[in-house]
Amino acid sequence: MSPAMSEKSAENVGSTTAGTASGSASHRSAAPEQNPAFRAMGLPRFRLPSRNWTIFLTVTGSFASAVIYDKWQTKRNRQKWCDLVSHLADEPLSTKTLPRRMTIYLAAPPGDGLRNAREHFHDYIKPVLVSAAMDWDVVEGRKEGDVRHKTAEKIRRKRKRAGEGEAMPVEEAEKDFMVDALREKAGTTEEAGVAGDLVVGRHTWKEYVRGMHEGWLGPADAPKQSDPEPSQDQEPTTHVPGQPSLGDAAVKGAANVVDANTPASASDTPEGEQNDQPGNKPEKKEEEEEKPKPRQPPPYITPSEYATASLSPSTPEMIGPSAGIRFPHILGFRNTPIRLYRFLTRRYLADDIGREVAAAVLANYRPYSTSTTADEDSATGSQKTVPEQSQVLAHEERSWWKTTWDARKEHEESVWIEDMVLDERLASRMRKFELTSQDEDRAKRIGEGSEKVGKSSDTES
Repeated sequence: MSPAMSEKSAENVGSTTAGTASGSASHRSAAPEQNPAFRAMGLPRFRLPSRNWTIFLTVTGSFASAVIYDKWQTKRNRQKWCDLVSHLADEPLSTKTLPRRMTIYLAAPPGDGLRNAREHFHDYIKPVLVSAAMDWDVVEGRKEGDVRHKTAEKIRRKRKRAGEGEAMPVEEAEKDFMVDALREKAGTTEEAGVAGDLVVGRHTWKEYVRGMHEGWLGPADAPKQSDPEPSQDQEPTTHVPGQPSLGDAAVKGAANVVDANTPASASDTPEGEQNDQPGNKPEKKEEEEEKPKPRQPPPYITPSEYATASLSPSTPEMIGPSAGIRFPHILGFRNTPIRLYRFLTRRYLADDIGREVAAAVLANYRPYSTSTTADEDSATGSQKTVPEQSQVLAHEERSWWKTTWDARKEHEESVWIEDMVLDERLASRMRKFELTSQDEDRAKRIGEGSEKVGKSSDTES
């Protein structure tokens, strides 16, 4: 290549480099200047986030917004039902009159502890009761069968107070009825009106219904366990120690013959070594004696005996009223999407539970109804009548932990996995809390803000 051509190419490269530098300088000068205040603070120039940061901020922001919105709506729905019943707290009450007292039935959900049931009560049920100045008793069950036993025992105590069953000892009667005697002496009475029961969860509802049948259909006193009687052919023989008899002489003679014919090696074995050998009978007896005992006494009556049992004469014409409160509870890692959805939609749960509790506070109730469905066990396709009590919260059984359906041990109860058996004499007397259409419309107006409530209730207490 000639020197002239090399000089020309160098000039072209230099001109291209100069053009690029001038273009970048003009682009740099076109950028807007940074805020002097931010520049003085040492903050960098604001830029759009990168792709990864955009994805992260979008996901976290959406989840946080869903949680905040659900909590806000949950609080509004709870406050709506609290305002609906808050006027009851302003009604005057005599100092000699006790407020209405409801009974809350709680039990540990299948596969979990009692703490979840208590938190469920404090979050959704208690605020409505407090806003109406209601009083309540809580019947708790940590294991399967506790609520059944406590419900039946409560009814049996009422029957004994009415004079049924065997007479109680004086000291025990004074201890059980001491509070009632003091209230009667002081002239304290209960507020007129129905009390009512709120049963939380399908598992608790099954125990509640079973205990109610056991209390009103079973005996008022515990059935006596019959001891095995000796057979009539075998006459009992008694022997006074220290006095010889013909039997003793025969035994001694047989023992001498056996000792003479027995080898010395077998007779020289110490008694302690024989007891130390594995598989001895005393150890087996100890294992049999250490069998676990049932947590509660056995039921006084079984569901198969309902039809032949006589109804207690103290049974009231109206039992309850009662209401089943939803208690959604699901376990397992595979159910995480369902649990996450329920966590983000608690506002619907608060609205449904608030409606049931408000109906109980306002004492609006109706008889339980029946429905007709096809009988799956019938080959002819006939229909059967199903009482409404057996279908209360039945959908919750699908969410129970799988070990709930395992076969029970000998000392355990199986109320949760057994079918509900209802006696018509008691089922016809049961009542269900239900909100009226007028109260439903008023609650809707309160939620929309078109109707103001004079005194707001304290839902945080």
